Amino acid sequence: MAERGMKAVLYINNTWEWSGGYGMYLEWAGAGKALIPAIDGYVPFMNSVSRFVTNEKAKELFYNHVKHVVSRTNTVTGKPYKDDPAIFSWQIGNEPRCFRSDSTGRAAFVDFMWTTASLIKSIDPNHMVSSGSEGSWGCENSMDLYEKIHSCPDIDYMNIHIWPYNWNWVRENTLVTNLPVAIKNTDDYIDAHLALAAKYGKAESFLYFHIPLVEYNNVFRADENGRYVPSGEAEILYGEQYESTGSSCYNSGMFDAMLEKGGQAVFCGHDHVNDWCAIYKGVHLTYNLPGGYAVYRCRHPETAGGPDAVHRLLLLASD
Repeated sequence: MAERGMKAVLYINNTWEWSGGYGMYLEWAGAGKALIPAIDGYVPFMNSVSRFVTNEKAKELFYNHVKHVVSRTNTVTGKPYKDDPAIFSWQIGNEPRCFRSDSTGRAAFVDFMWTTASLIKSIDPNHMVSSGSEGSWGCENSMDLYEKIHSCPDIDYMNIHIWPYNWNWVRENTLVTNLPVAIKNTDDYIDAHLALAAKYGKAESFLYFHIPLVEYNNVFRADENGRYVPSGEAEILYGEQYESTGSSCYNSGMFDAMLEKGGQAVFCGHDHVNDWCAIYKGVHLTYNLPGGYAVYRCRHPETAGGPDAVHRLLLLASD
C-alpha cells in the first residue's frame, strides 16, 4: 500500500455478522451460538448482540485482539503498525451499536467505546481513531448518546453513515413522491452531525455509498469499441473500469453538497468489479473492491488474487 501511495482505515470490530463481530465474541465467551440475521431474523440477532456491551468476558477477548493487532509489526516492511504511515486511522468497529434502551446498557456502550479508543491510543499515539458509527441512528436515534461517545478525547474524528432506503425515508414504490423527503432528511442529518463535530473540534470524515454518484461517470468513458478509457476530466490514481458505474439516472446534488461542505472522499460498493480511485474536482472518488463481488468470491479475472486483492481493503488514496 505504501508503495502505491495509499492509506488504510483499519476497523477492528463489527456490529454485524459478516466479519464475526459482536456475535462471535459472545460465542467465544460462552454466551451461545452467534446468530445470522438472514437465517435467524434481525430482531433475534439484535437482541442477541445487545448483550456484548455488558458481557465482560466478550469485551476482554476483544480488548486482547486490539492489543494484538495494534501492536503488530508489518511483516513486509518491518515497521510496527504504530509507525506505519500506510495506516490512516484505526476504527473501533463497523457501525458499532448497543441495541439497548436501558440506561445501564447505554452507559456500558459509552464506556466500551471510550475504553477501546483509550486502549488504541495507549499503544499507538501516532494515528487517529474513529468510532465507525452511523451517527445518531446507530445510537438508538439519540444524538445525546452519539455526543457522549464522540466527546471522548481519544476519538479524533466523527463518522456517519446514511441509509435512506434502510431507514424508510424512501422506497422503490415511493421514489417519486418521497425523494424530496429523503434528500431533506439527508441534508438535516449531515448538518446536525457537522454542528456537533464543530462543537468538539473533530475532523470531518468521508462518505460511503452503495450506489455510485453520477459524477463517477465522468472519470472513464466508453470508446467506439466499448472499452472504458480515461475521460481526461479526473486524475486517476490507480485501477481500471471494467463495467458501467451503475449510477442512478437522477443527480441528487450530493456531490455539489460535498464540495460546499468541504467533503474529501467517497467510497462506493457493493456488487461491482471496478477498482479505481480518482480525484475529480478535488474529491477522491473510490471503489471499494472488497465490498464488491470480491466479497462473494466472484472477482473479475483481471483483479483476482495477487497482492492488489489484499491491498485494496478499505482504501483511502492520499495525495
